[in-house]
Amino acid sequence: MKRLHSKVALITGGASGLGEATARRFHEEGAKVVIADINDSRGRALVKELGSDVFFVHCDHTKRDDCSQAVATTLVHFGSLDILHNNAGGPFAGPLESADDETLNRVISVNLTGVFKMTQEALPALRRSGSLNSGGASILYTSSLQGLKARPNFSVYTAAKHAIVGLVKSLSLELAPANIRVNAVCPTVTETPMLEKFLPGMSQDKETALQRFRASIPLGRMPDPIDTANALLFLASDEARMITGVSLAIDGGQCAG
Repeated sequence: MKRLHSKVALITGGASGLGEATARRFHEEGAKVVIADINDSRGRALVKELGSDVFFVHCDHTKRDDCSQAVATTLVHFGSLDILHNNAGGPFAGPLESADDETLNRVISVNLTGVFKMTQEALPALRRSGSLNSGGASILYTSSLQGLKARPNFSVYTAAKHAIVGLVKSLSLELAPANIRVNAVCPTVTETPMLEKFLPGMSQDKETALQRFRASIPLGRMPDPIDTANALLFLASDEARMITGVSLAIDGGQCAG
């Protein structure tokens, strides 16, 4: 039997990057998947490619009405919600004083406030799933290695991602009685569409930056999106039924040093 057989997953930011890789992996393992994203063309193209048991809904998770509609659409099409993957986020690179009020609000909203809104809107459905399934329901977050460590010129982004790690710890205790597990992944730099937007904070060309990153990883290679997707698959599955409150580094050993 496939590892996510009969489970229903909602993935924000699911049309590209880590979200797309996770949508593909969850679908391969038997999940029914709702891809929630602001990029309609990429989302619909992915649904067309994957075929049955995949649906797209336009969703800006910073807007509560969009979050509510994404959950409602999931329930209409698939009847339940077992896995919520809060993956959507956005970058900011630059010195702290370069972040004006508009930038601060945007970065915090996209990386933190929107995550709260989607989680709140999904909780009633997840509570039902937790009460009906012995394996429980699962909430997953994409934090970052910057949620566990830090580097200069990423302070606004790093603060938001550290907050996700704190949310996971607190919410895992809050929701344990409801049989809902709460975990996060913290991937190191991965070559996704978002990577280009971080480069200005590195003051280096792309290839020089990538060489530097590879040299900083003990395993000597950068992760592919599938590496993070595989970790999320495990955390979402019943194989991880005793794992909650964890923020898992996908970093090739960087946190070990």
